[in-house]
Amino acid sequence: MAGGKLTPRQKMINLMYLVFIAMLALNMSKEVLTAFGLMNEKFEGVNKFSEEYNKSLLGTLEQKAEDEPARFKAPLDKANEVQKISKELYTYLGNIKNDVSKEFDREENGKLPYEAMDKGSYIDENWFEGDKYSKKGDEIIAKIEKYKKDLIAVFGNDVKYQPIINNIKSKFNLDNVKDKEGVSKKYLSYHFEGFPAVASLAKLTSMQNDVQSTEQDIFNALIGNTIAQAASLKNFQAMVVLEKNVFFEGETVKGKVVLGKYDANTVPTSFSGPGKIENGQAVISMTAGGVGEKTINGTFSFMEDGKPVPLKFEGKYVVVPRPNSANISADKMNVVYRGLPNPMTISFAGIPENNVTASAPGLSSIGKGKYNLNPGSGTEVIVTATGKMSDGKSVADKKVFRIKNIPAPVGAIAGQVGIIKGAKSRLEVSQISAVLQDFLYDLNFNVTRFSFKVPGQAAIIVSGDRVNAQCKAALARATKGDQISIFDIKTKIVGTTASIVPKDAAPVIYEIQ
Repeated sequence: MAGGKLTPRQKMINLMYLVFIAMLALNMSKEVLTAFGLMNEKFEGVNKFSEEYNKSLLGTLEQKAEDEPARFKAPLDKANEVQKISKELYTYLGNIKNDVSKEFDREENGKLPYEAMDKGSYIDENWFEGDKYSKKGDEIIAKIEKYKKDLIAVFGNDVKYQPIINNIKSKFNLDNVKDKEGVSKKYLSYHFEGFPAVASLAKLTSMQNDVQSTEQDIFNALIGNTIAQAASLKNFQAMVVLEKNVFFEGETVKGKVVLGKYDANTVPTSFSGPGKIENGQAVISMTAGGVGEKTINGTFSFMEDGKPVPLKFEGKYVVVPRPNSANISADKMNVVYRGLPNPMTISFAGIPENNVTASAPGLSSIGKGKYNLNPGSGTEVIVTATGKMSDGKSVADKKVFRIKNIPAPVGAIAGQVGIIKGAKSRLEVSQISAVLQDFLYDLNFNVTRFSFKVPGQAAIIVSGDRVNAQCKAALARATKGDQISIFDIKTKIVGTTASIVPKDAAPVIYEIQ
């Protein structure tokens, strides 16, 4: 058992352990021990064959390197390095086997006495110290880890040999192992501690076989022969790849279903494109751009046979406007006004504005889906919109608008409408104007002519927007309480090129105070 300074409790546990091993040995049948021995012999026979076969593979590679040095010189260098690394561990395991079996005298035919190898005292006493490994146990683990590290370093990040690298990691996995009780045990403790010597011998020979078979797989790969790869269908995923991610009603949906595979151990040497590499795949996280069809593209680069292999990718998606308002319309209020540049926004959901056109008499574009409609004669105008979808097909729609004339303004004195009261002097200096109350558009009017009427006197026609001398003379004869009427107000719209003559403005009254 383990040496070193032990507590009385630990000594008692070790004593009980020895008793348990002794009882186990008593119950271990000779047939079982012999079976382990025969298994060890078969492994050793396979190992001898593998050793010769691997030599022949290396010879084949040497011949290919001689015939085609440009192609096979580098693989041969790798093979020689692999052979050196494999031989080191294989020999080391062989020395351990000699240590395990040296306390047993061989029979006349040279075989070990399998039925007498029911104890594993050498391993228990030399590999373990209490719950930990001894110096020898740490050495064994370090040797295997070095073998893995050195072997993997031969291939670097060349994806061609990734299945072999994964196989190495799996075959020589030294992680803790849970027993049937669910207790986690160290690798050597689980596989060797407390076992009969013949069983441990068979396991060590099996490890040597793993070394030989790994070397054989690598040589085959370097030569170019078909090798067993981790190609189980459980590693693949069926994926639907559509030409884009948004389709219109009635549009043909185009795409394909493919088998895809990603591996966390397959890491590209470089990656250009959106997102970042996680678990062997590029995870995309970005902000969608403006409305319309977008393209995602980039390149994965992997190393294979010492050369970079670029793998380009491209995909499409469609950005549609974010809904931030409801489309609410009053069906009876589809009205445009004659003589005005009625503003309009014309668009199709999911179609970029540069693929939308609109037409109507008097319609003009001002950019980015915005239009002005200046209707002419008639009582209705039809606006037609056409959008070109990403599949090349077109969609069209139309809407009817009623055409109405600009309503008549209301006369005003100094900006006031209705009946205004004030002194004669105020009216003499006030401007006559016209305004549109509660109208959708801000229109300005210039008064060009009006009629001025003082009670009991003839009406005076005035050109312009202020009372003249004739009006002032008539006003001088007005008395308190008289209501001066200003009517037949003619106006002109300011700021529009349309030749629209507005209706006469409603009259305004000024009462003398």
